[in-house]
Amino acid sequence: MKSCGVVVEYNPFHNGHLYHLKQAREASKAEVIVAVMSGNFLQRGEPAIMDKWIRANQALQNGADLVIELPFEWSVQSADYFAKGAIQLLQAVGCASLCFGTDSEQAFDYEVFGAFVKENKEKIDQEFNSLEDSSLSYAQKMTEVFRKLYPEISLDFISPNHILGLSYAKENALYKSPMKIYPIFRKSAGYHDNQLAKGAIASATAIRNAAKNNQSTESYVPKETQADLLEQHVTSWEDYWPYLRYKILSTEVLELQQIYQVKEGLEYRIKKAATSSKTFDQFIQAVKSKRYTQTRLQRLACYILLNVKEHEIKTQWEKPYLHVLGFTKKGQAYLKERKKASQYPFVSKIGKKEEEQYQLLIRGDKIYQLGINKAEQNFGRFPIKVEDE
Repeated sequence: MKSCGVVVEYNPFHNGHLYHLKQAREASKAEVIVAVMSGNFLQRGEPAIMDKWIRANQALQNGADLVIELPFEWSVQSADYFAKGAIQLLQAVGCASLCFGTDSEQAFDYEVFGAFVKENKEKIDQEFNSLEDSSLSYAQKMTEVFRKLYPEISLDFISPNHILGLSYAKENALYKSPMKIYPIFRKSAGYHDNQLAKGAIASATAIRNAAKNNQSTESYVPKETQADLLEQHVTSWEDYWPYLRYKILSTEVLELQQIYQVKEGLEYRIKKAATSSKTFDQFIQAVKSKRYTQTRLQRLACYILLNVKEHEIKTQWEKPYLHVLGFTKKGQAYLKERKKASQYPFVSKIGKKEEEQYQLLIRGDKIYQLGINKAEQNFGRFPIKVEDE
């Protein structure tokens, strides 16, 4: 069975995602759409608006055939690491193609870009390391590198989906059999648009804001998502701020320094901000600077909340696995077909063995459950089964 992979968060699933899945199936001619979806904590360092099981069901009801979780050690990361984790899972499950949304305003050949980076890695690394301005972010430094080494194509490192697309392309090119890439231009709403627009498509940010303010989102989401938004608590960082603040205030500076990616004296700023801030947003604004963006700080907040150490991240990177959240009948058939060929274990239920092996998954989900007493996320849970249309 021919399959096409998508890398998603569905926070929540909306009409733009529905369009993406339809375009992915049409462009790739795939029989099966495999979605690698972030779990309960997301790439920009946020708790998901609804849990992974609810979001997986929304996807399966609206065009996905198989949903596999992108675990915490990959999902709460900068673009390159996020892409590395997602692409390795899509490769492991045998996807022939990859389809993603892009907000690049110019036509761009992602496959050519990926091949260029693979062939010129040493030169790119040298140029990157030669940049001495420590105030520049990774994306800004890479912009400077490619302006010099790849001037024939204009690169836009401002648009988040384009940045992710570049990261997918770079990682995909490293494999012996790279997936065929199908970029789909995003319709109407921009990634950061925070207001509901006219038409049927709005950004996930706008939909989340509307849901928090009890505004109707019926025109912008499938019926399954609308029902969930009405029934479920809309989760945000504010639900976890008391826990995060307690963790920071009760932890010595030397211990904070042991948290993954807390460095360069940032622990002192974090502790000072936590002392004076009454809300999560106030905390982020107090620590934020040109060097430390809101997204980077939100990821750090996740690491602190979960008490994540660097060795734990690296240990989990060495234990890749495919945690199946759900499937249609077609997806289930594809899963059976791929199990024999995959080098990674397929995990369909969590028991004592899995609890010992995948500790960040369990810890992250237990802490996610603290937000307004959410349902058990792993033990006793089995893949969702949805009938094909």
